[in-house]
Amino acid sequence: MTSQSPATPSATEPNPGASPTPASPQAALRIEDLSLAYIVRGIPRPVLRGVTFEVKPGESYGLVGESGCGKSTTAYAAVRYLPRNGVITGGRILVSGNDITKMSDDEVRQFRIHHASMVYQDPGAALNPTTKVGPQVVEAFTILGQGKQEAEANALKALHRVQIADPEAVAQRYPYQLSGGMQQRVVIAIALASDPKLLVLDEPTTGLDATVEASVLDLVRSLQAETNAAVLLIAHNLGVIRTMCDRVGVMYAGKIVEEGDAAAVFEHPEHPYTLGLLRSLPRRGIRKTERALSTIPGNLPQIGTPLPTCVFVDRCPLADELCRTVEPPIVEVGEGRWTRCHHRDRLGEVVEPPAIVGKDTDHGGLALTIDQVSKTFYQSGHTVPALVKVDLQLFDGETLGLVGESGSGKSTLAKTILGIESPDVGGNLELDQHSLAARSAGRPTADKRSIQMVFQNPDSALNRGWTARHILQRSVSKLTGLKGKAVNERVDKLAADLRLTQRHLDLKPRQLSGGLKQRVAIARAFAGDPRIVVADEPTSALDVSVQAAILNLLSELQAKSKTSYLLISHDLGVVRYLADRIAVLYLGRIMEVGDSETVFRGPNHPYTEALLSAVPNVDGEDRKRIILEGEIPSPANPPTGCVFNTRCPRVIKGLCEVTEPPLVEVAPGHMMSCHIPLEELRVLQRKAPPPREDEPTALADPEFVAD
Repeated sequence: MTSQSPATPSATEPNPGASPTPASPQAALRIEDLSLAYIVRGIPRPVLRGVTFEVKPGESYGLVGESGCGKSTTAYAAVRYLPRNGVITGGRILVSGNDITKMSDDEVRQFRIHHASMVYQDPGAALNPTTKVGPQVVEAFTILGQGKQEAEANALKALHRVQIADPEAVAQRYPYQLSGGMQQRVVIAIALASDPKLLVLDEPTTGLDATVEASVLDLVRSLQAETNAAVLLIAHNLGVIRTMCDRVGVMYAGKIVEEGDAAAVFEHPEHPYTLGLLRSLPRRGIRKTERALSTIPGNLPQIGTPLPTCVFVDRCPLADELCRTVEPPIVEVGEGRWTRCHHRDRLGEVVEPPAIVGKDTDHGGLALTIDQVSKTFYQSGHTVPALVKVDLQLFDGETLGLVGESGSGKSTLAKTILGIESPDVGGNLELDQHSLAARSAGRPTADKRSIQMVFQNPDSALNRGWTARHILQRSVSKLTGLKGKAVNERVDKLAADLRLTQRHLDLKPRQLSGGLKQRVAIARAFAGDPRIVVADEPTSALDVSVQAAILNLLSELQAKSKTSYLLISHDLGVVRYLADRIAVLYLGRIMEVGDSETVFRGPNHPYTEALLSAVPNVDGEDRKRIILEGEIPSPANPPTGCVFNTRCPRVIKGLCEVTEPPLVEVAPGHMMSCHIPLEELRVLQRKAPPPREDEPTALADPEFVAD
């Protein structure tokens, strides 16, 4: 391994090494000119190409960029937790001044026990599913050398420290009996057992609801202030980075291309890649009827691709011959910011897609009617009402957004519409004015073809052994009855609509990027010209640049075919961009329904208000944060009266816990289930939310969590 300290470059000369930030003696983490490769078939394939940054005690540093740019590899390198084929080929990793690249295996083990901890993306995978929570937390303290009784006492204190009420009861449960947010709190409790100097967070809130995500981020902030730990945060959600981090590094193809204060970088980007990422987001309330989202053309270079000059050159709208022949210099922008670009003075030339003029926003007839639909499950002799008398309508060419926390019944409603679950007696589903059979098996082919699904994870939705062409041919054949040449013609048309090439069609899913796999999944859903497409988190696993391309495609396909969408998503920015109307679910009941702008602009239901306030915002807008205490109650034992009364910051004592409010029209096209009149809500929501009289100090976990 090589080790060197990078010199401070001038603003006019290329520098192949690190950032111009001089080394700080008090840095908790300092990565210097780090190069790393993966050995593939005996050949070293470069992944990191001279990465340098540092994180001081008590500071949060964010790394952003598309999947495959090297963020997670950098995080794992920071705690020397690389796969066997990962080799550090140059540079140093200093934690509190100690170079961990030179430590023995035993020294690394002690370093991880006492000085650094990591919180992973999927807490369910990080916890042992066969062991109760308590022993797993206790183990973190016994490793530190504590006796059994001391470790058990400290384990309970650790669970309470991460704001888990009744830690004794939680300690006796298995991980699967806890919600995702509660599992992540347990993982954080384990990570903080040693009061580490360095805490590495790799996508810690990706799978969580907005409200749970906000509470976990609040928890990390408070614990960081308590321990003065340095935090390295990896996230593809730029709003999370803006909310959490003091400074940010923008990474592309294993190299940091811009670094600086998080607010300054996101408000005034100084690199074309940073600008492209930010413009890919549906920001400031933009709608599909106003403008298509910007996208970054092309894909990241494959692992090990030689990149001797600008790593972003093949996708940059400003690239010229200079960029292809001379490595761009590091340019200091001021106040600790720098960028790596020849043409930062030309960023104003990068234009956004033009505004959409005259787009038809009128919808046709009624495509789907959901009338008094309930769904009750039975578990261990108990009834669990997942849906309670849901009334909704979906019109031709309309997108209806379905939002709410996990456990609210969104996925159950989607499965009921698809015929995977049958509604309780008394409920009715109508497609084009005729009743749908309760189960898919009882529906004619025309009805099955009319309602299709796009799943969250295309990896599990697509057959890994088939090519994309075979997947689409099979769907076209089964859904349309076409044969021979007509099938291939239909597949070619679908591919053209989804911008899939003939080469893409001949590849298997594992050979495609995440965005291309989702395009295949969408093409399959459109194979039979469906009337309705149920899209369950269709972009949550995608980078912001790929997400923008998929959202644009969904909007274009809808405009061409007048297909109706039922969009389920935790990302309220995506919902606001794509949805014409929004329905808010809580504990299987509709809390609010209205057109998108009405719901987002308010006044809105107190639950909707809380959901919107919890969304991390990349623009740094100052919002009144509404904190919902506790988690969504168990559907098996819902609260009396208004089911939201146990968490509502605007609860009316003596009324809300006694009487359930009806769902009524409070304004034209705007339905709400709340005892507080609309005008009173309008006044209340201009002020800070009132404190709850029964406000608990820690979060309780429900016995049952489902969605």
